[in-house]
Amino acid sequence: MLYGIQRSPLMKDIEMVIDYPARIASMLLKDEIDMGLVPVAIIPAMKERYINGGYCIGSNGPVASVCLFSETPIEKVEKVLLDYQSRTSVQLAKILLKEYWKVSPELINASKDFRDQIRGNTAGVVIGDRALEQRQLSPYIYDLGEAWKNMTGLPFVFAAWISNKPIDPQFVVEFDAANRLGIEQIDAVVAENPYPIFSLYDYFTKYLDYHLDIEKRKGLELFLRYLNNQTAGSNSQDKYPQNIYWQ
Repeated sequence: MLYGIQRSPLMKDIEMVIDYPARIASMLLKDEIDMGLVPVAIIPAMKERYINGGYCIGSNGPVASVCLFSETPIEKVEKVLLDYQSRTSVQLAKILLKEYWKVSPELINASKDFRDQIRGNTAGVVIGDRALEQRQLSPYIYDLGEAWKNMTGLPFVFAAWISNKPIDPQFVVEFDAANRLGIEQIDAVVAENPYPIFSLYDYFTKYLDYHLDIEKRKGLELFLRYLNNQTAGSNSQDKYPQNIYWQ
């Protein structure tokens, strides 16, 4: 996506900030930015929520870079370290531990350099490049995108272009075109980013799914209902943030 945006005429009209997902989410909540590719788990915390355009970071099965890693089978895990870099992945892990794997380990908010603590009966939720690296180290890998698909039959949206205010419709059209440009140039993106740990071509084409289609919207709405249940302490799935505007 960045490949397309950075090569589009929009760059003259925007100020781009690059950081890890949880940090961008915090900036959006503080109104320090207008729109961000942010974890969808922040939606309930926003006063206004506008999901812009037709692209996202999603998966329709295994995602590879959002996993729970351990040295033991999940039923023997006693503690789970939660990655500080993501909100959605952490919330998704909590839902899956309870609803899919039916286990109740101690959950610990991790800080930097926590991966060396993934040993024995302590597992860890790791995202991004570090997850792709961890795949070579941990004997047990539980892919959260795959587990969600198995549990719900729906794809999952990890992040979307969300704003805290209405965005000009014409800008959204042009922004979508910029996103599309990058997605259509995956060969060039891979060539610019050598990565020996994992095939980026496979990652971008077989694991990630960028289109915010109807099925992903259904998956997102179900995820938000689960979040509502966690907050309300209810088993009901009847409520979720209603005032979400799709632009």
